[in-house]
Amino acid sequence: MKAKNIRGQAPGGKRTLLADVVPLATPFVVQIFPVYACNFKCCYCIFSIAKAKRGFISDDTMMNFNLYKKCIDDMVSFPDKIKVLRFVGIGEPLLHKDIAAMIKYAASKNVANVLEILTNASLLTKELSKNLIKNGLSRLVVSVQGTTKEKYKKVSGVDIDFNKYIENLRYFFKNKGKAQVYIKIVDTALEDKNDEQRFYDIFGDICDALSVEHTVPIHHGIDYGKLLKNNDLPVTQFGLPVSEVKICPQPFFTMQINPDGKVVPCYSFEYPEIIGDCNNQSACEIWNSEHFRKFRRLMLEGVNAAGKVCSKCDIIKYRLFPEDVLDGAVERLKKIY
Repeated sequence: MKAKNIRGQAPGGKRTLLADVVPLATPFVVQIFPVYACNFKCCYCIFSIAKAKRGFISDDTMMNFNLYKKCIDDMVSFPDKIKVLRFVGIGEPLLHKDIAAMIKYAASKNVANVLEILTNASLLTKELSKNLIKNGLSRLVVSVQGTTKEKYKKVSGVDIDFNKYIENLRYFFKNKGKAQVYIKIVDTALEDKNDEQRFYDIFGDICDALSVEHTVPIHHGIDYGKLLKNNDLPVTQFGLPVSEVKICPQPFFTMQINPDGKVVPCYSFEYPEIIGDCNNQSACEIWNSEHFRKFRRLMLEGVNAAGKVCSKCDIIKYRLFPEDVLDGAVERLKKIY
């Protein structure tokens, strides 16, 4: 296996100590959420829940390309380049017909160090691969749902041509140029240690890095009892020990732009607040707005003070990295915010 196994590590590499650098003039990560739709219904994901039970997600299913261009144009005003512009959100980014053009436009404006797509890759074709690579994609993150066609059906409820799927991933990797490929799988999609080894055997030579991540209970409405494989020793998605979160760090380093242009302060599936709207505000303006400042100030009093959604949210608890802990900087930050 040529790929690096990064199990237990941050997929993006070494992280900055957040407490040393906040407040940030430019967010480290901006998530563009181009599509509220998915062609999979993975058993551990929100798409396995009836749409009526998911709560408010977005007024639009697909982001309008002109709105997207406005968002990117606005990001030029940030004083620094964004570290990662990530195309992900609640849905499959490759469903957007303009996804390759989105990458091209962001690359032309030079707004981020890394342009990243997180995808199940079932819609990846050789032609799309060529365009994504040519247009400037920096990193392809692939979420694999099994090591066989039968496992895909069980986990995601879909029939795929597994051999063709592997062939398309191999083509992307062979022609990737400067782009990086990270392939991951959750433990729920693996049967046992032999199946884990099969994952390494199949994907280990067609990516730069890979990992087995852990299914974690972050979606309300899903019965995780039969899905979790670490009930006796809770770990984060990345295999680190779980700890209680006093201050959620996400509003201090990231923001997400939904398909309808509305901005939320974190990766939660139940939004604590709508912070702004890119239809009539700039991304830079929203990041520095009084609304966002007040939300961050509330968060510094603790997740319970930030509101009901934050008090019940488990996302950051199961995705926290030690470098993101802000507890030691609270008093300093209170004076600023």
